[in-house]
Amino acid sequence: MTAMVKAEGVHKSFGTVQVLKGIDLEVAPQEVFCLVGPSGSGKSTFLRCINHLEKINAGRLYVDGDLVGYRQQGDKLYELRDSEVALKRRDIGMVFQRFNLFPHMTAVENVMEAPVQVKGESRAVARARAEQLLDRVGLSDKAANYPSQLSGGQQQRVAIARALAMEPKLMLFDEPTSALDPELVGDVLDVMRDLASDGMTMIVVTHEMGFAREVGDALVFMDDGVVVEAGHPRDVLTNPRHERTKAFLSKVL
Repeated sequence: MTAMVKAEGVHKSFGTVQVLKGIDLEVAPQEVFCLVGPSGSGKSTFLRCINHLEKINAGRLYVDGDLVGYRQQGDKLYELRDSEVALKRRDIGMVFQRFNLFPHMTAVENVMEAPVQVKGESRAVARARAEQLLDRVGLSDKAANYPSQLSGGQQQRVAIARALAMEPKLMLFDEPTSALDPELVGDVLDVMRDLASDGMTMIVVTHEMGFAREVGDALVFMDDGVVVEAGHPRDVLTNPRHERTKAFLSKVL
């Protein structure tokens, strides 16, 4: 079975700062894969490399068997054109910390936009699907509201619906609850649980250890640009082997 995501020796630097120092990991189809670790450990950068929002400096990164951002001929790698990258990025949904909704569009218009502009769907078809997706995330009554009229948790659920509108085979979540008030976190996590139970492949950068333990199939602890420890979430969280993992978990659990 082809891994949905496979990283081989992935390095990423910003100037002289090495952020990723040789990441090796695999994410199976339909797996909920959680990335945890302190701020600055490289988790979000790695996520952004998966859909080529950041270019890697060394190594190989594959999504569903295809190289991300490059094609290989013989021993050489050739960078794909922006249009080719954009085409592949359609298959990867991304939900950011800050919801990044278009402020001048209603919730339903935000969800419709990409299928109409990128896939060329008719507005009628896109609207019907957008309404279904808003219903799925519990916001059918907010379709006509603008982002400024929604709470942070509601905006994040619209952002998830917007990512799902492109029917991705992989969903990336970059700390989707960290900007939310505590009482709004549960609604967003419920939507993510629902996605997981439907078999969506998900990579989740998170500080929500309860979610990782309950929903995750695999968990990686990253620190200083490397994978320190990996395993089943319950094993890593209840019985970490590395001192660095123990020290981190003692502060967050």
